[in-house]
Amino acid sequence: MIASLNPIALRTAEEAQHIAEWMHDVPSPSFVLEENKLRQNLELMARVQAESGAKIILALKGFAQWSVFPLVRQFLPGATASSLYELRLSAEEFGGENHIYSAGYRADEFDEIAGLADHLVFNSVGQLDRFGDTARANGASVGLRVNPGVSEVEFELYNPCRAGSRLGTRPEFIDDDVFDRIDGIHAHALCESDVDATLRLMEALEANFSHVLHKMRWVNLGGGHLMTRPGYDVDTLIDGLRAFRERWDVELYLEPGSAVALNTGVLVATVLDIVDTELDPVAILDISATAHMPDVLEQPYRPEVVGGLMPGIGNHTYRLGGGSCLAGDAIGEYSFVSPLEIGDRLVFEDQMHYTMVKTTMFNGVNHPAIVVQRESGELDVVRTFTYEDFRDRLS
Repeated sequence: MIASLNPIALRTAEEAQHIAEWMHDVPSPSFVLEENKLRQNLELMARVQAESGAKIILALKGFAQWSVFPLVRQFLPGATASSLYELRLSAEEFGGENHIYSAGYRADEFDEIAGLADHLVFNSVGQLDRFGDTARANGASVGLRVNPGVSEVEFELYNPCRAGSRLGTRPEFIDDDVFDRIDGIHAHALCESDVDATLRLMEALEANFSHVLHKMRWVNLGGGHLMTRPGYDVDTLIDGLRAFRERWDVELYLEPGSAVALNTGVLVATVLDIVDTELDPVAILDISATAHMPDVLEQPYRPEVVGGLMPGIGNHTYRLGGGSCLAGDAIGEYSFVSPLEIGDRLVFEDQMHYTMVKTTMFNGVNHPAIVVQRESGELDVVRTFTYEDFRDRLS
C-alpha cells in the first residue's frame, strides 16, 4: 500500500510510484540507499571544494556505509573518525586521508591510532601533553579542538557548545605557547545548520584566535554544514570559505556527516498488526524507534513516510509503533488516504545519516538489511543479519 497525496512529501508522485514498484523486492526491514541521490550530493560537494579550495571529508559518525565508499572517494579526499574502530574502517575501506578526533583517547589503543592517523585532534591540553609526542613520532599532524563559544544549536542534546560542554577547550583555558605545539585547530559548533551559522563560526574563530591563526597549517570547521539541503546558499558558503582560507593562508577542512547522505535513502518496514486502542489504532511495524531510529526518541522528530500525511488529513489515522517491549517505542502519528492492512510496506524517508550508524538489536529485534539501489536501478542486497549477529554482540 502506498498513497500519493502528501502536501509535505519529499518526493513527487512519480518518484513515490517508483518506490512502490520496488519496495516489495527488498527484505523487510531494510535500509535502502539510492546511489544516484548520493552522487548528486557528492557532486555538489565537489563543486564546493573546487571553487572554495576547502577540503570536505566524510564524518563516519554520521554515515559509514562502506559498501559505497568506492563512489564517495571519487569526490571526497578522506574520512574522519571518532574511535579506533572508525579509524580502521577509514584506513581499510576508504583509503584516503585518515583524520580522527576523540573526546578522550585510551592509552591501550593510542599506539595503533597514532599509526593509522594522518590528522590527530586532541580534545584537551592534557591529552595533548600525554599523547602528543607519540602522535608526532608516528607522523601525524596534530591539532586541538577548541570551543569557540558560539551556540548555534537550539536542541541542547546536540549542542556541542552548550554551557559546561566537554567537547573542545575554551580559549581562556589555553596558554598561547600551546599553539606552538600543534599544526591546526578544530572547531565543531554546528548541527544541521545553514550557511549563516558557518559564517558566524568563522567569525568566532577569528575573534578568539586571530593572534595565533597565522601559526596554523590547517583549520577544521567540523560538521553540521547542511550544504545539500534544498535552499542552502552554496554560493555564500563558497565565498566565505575561500575568503577565510586566503586570509589566514591555511588548509581548510569541513567534515559533514548529514550532508553527505541527506535524502539519499529510506527505511522499508512492514505492518505486522493493527491494535485498537481508546485513542487512534496502532500499527505495529517490524522496525523499532529505539533500536533502529533512536533520534526519533532522542531529539525527538517525526520522520516523513512516503504517502503518509499529518494526523487527521487523510481518512485513516494511526500511531506507528515498534515491535520492542519498550512502552515508548513509538514513531509518531500519521494518516493515510486508504486504511493500512497487515502486510503493507511503509517507507520512511531520509534514513541514511545518523540512523544506520546508531542501530542496535535491542530486544533481539532483527537488524534491517542493507540494500543499495545502484544507479542502474538494480537492487543490491549488500547484507542481511542473522541470529548469530545478535548472539555474537553478547558473547
